[in-house]
Amino acid sequence: MNIGIIIGRIGGVDGVALETEKWIEVFKRLGHNVFIVSGEFQNWDINPEKDTLVPEMSFFNQSCMWDQENAFFEPDEPTIELLYHIDNYSNIIYRQLEKWLHKNKIDVVLSENASALPAHLSMGLAIKKLAERTGVKTITHDHDFAWERGDRYISPHNEINDFIAETFPLRCNNSIHAVINTHGQESIMQKFGRKAIIVPNVMDFDQEFGVLSKSNGSLRNELKLDKSDILLFQITRIVRRKGIETAIKLVDKLQDKRIKLIITGSHADDEGSIYYNELNALINDLKLDNQVKFAAHIINNKGNLGGLGITYSLSDAYANANSCTYFSTYEGFGNAFVEAVLAKKPIFVNNYQPVYMPDIGSKGFKTVMLENSNLTDESVKNMAEIIYNPELNKEIGEYNWKLGKKYFSYDTLQEKIEEILKSF
Repeated sequence: MNIGIIIGRIGGVDGVALETEKWIEVFKRLGHNVFIVSGEFQNWDINPEKDTLVPEMSFFNQSCMWDQENAFFEPDEPTIELLYHIDNYSNIIYRQLEKWLHKNKIDVVLSENASALPAHLSMGLAIKKLAERTGVKTITHDHDFAWERGDRYISPHNEINDFIAETFPLRCNNSIHAVINTHGQESIMQKFGRKAIIVPNVMDFDQEFGVLSKSNGSLRNELKLDKSDILLFQITRIVRRKGIETAIKLVDKLQDKRIKLIITGSHADDEGSIYYNELNALINDLKLDNQVKFAAHIINNKGNLGGLGITYSLSDAYANANSCTYFSTYEGFGNAFVEAVLAKKPIFVNNYQPVYMPDIGSKGFKTVMLENSNLTDESVKNMAEIIYNPELNKEIGEYNWKLGKKYFSYDTLQEKIEEILKSF
């Protein structure tokens, strides 16, 4: 079949883009042709025969940004101009999508979060028009919803809230929901009486990942660390819900100068650097300046991207880790957990809401889990045992890897995609 993927941005390191690339790979593995239409291609080798750029679909398109500003941040009365603007630009996008659909003889459309989260109002409406007017079979890959984002997508205008309620998520007879967790599945049923298929985020367990080598072994030297140092890695962005302060407190409780916490995220992830500054204050208060290191300057998602100096990938980071900390309080799924499993590294985790136990922890992974970010004496003792016992450390890594391959591999994604396609 010809599969058409609609996405605002592809090629970046955000969760939606990364998971979309995995779906593309599995679609191709199943023998389907994949056509992409996007508002932005980042670090992407565009194939003119398969990839179509529609600038109006970009989240950074002036029209999209104007809609967001006036709908949520600086609303003007009345809303008639805004609603007209959204509808007008949705028609511009719709016409290009319709042309793309017929030109490539698309059999099934995959809408990547664009029909779930109202981050681009005109694009969401355009996809709704495409599904309703053409009748094309449509999968909405719903990563997160407006009601999961607090008041971010609540407008002062009732008319805008009504529009969002009618448009997001897409609900038409020729569409199927693919959600990433049990909470999403239950929400769709409770709110709209619609079934959804859970498709977890996955990793490629057939590829080598997180393996120490001569090239990535130099990471320790780049960070000016000793051979005797024991490295715990926090491989996440620096945002408040990641619970990085708990990892810092763990270092303090372990009372071992050899323990080093390496944080790979950048302060740029934290708008206004408020949380980043709080972390630095905590590090200073606990006198851990020599034990907590920020490493975004030499670690990024894919490693050296052609810039000056040495840079390492996330795989390189995991390769150097003794164990990983992941004390998030809230996640839509939790890719960093599965990454640690893929790298065969023990992981210390908080029972983050609403996903961890229902969708991941219940599978039987061996880890040390906190409740409400509470570092009890027992939990610290259990973590220390894993950190200092190489045999136990390796045993847990191997055990979790086997479970990860069973539940979160490309084979799992393939089974889910086949189930979705058969359900039309």
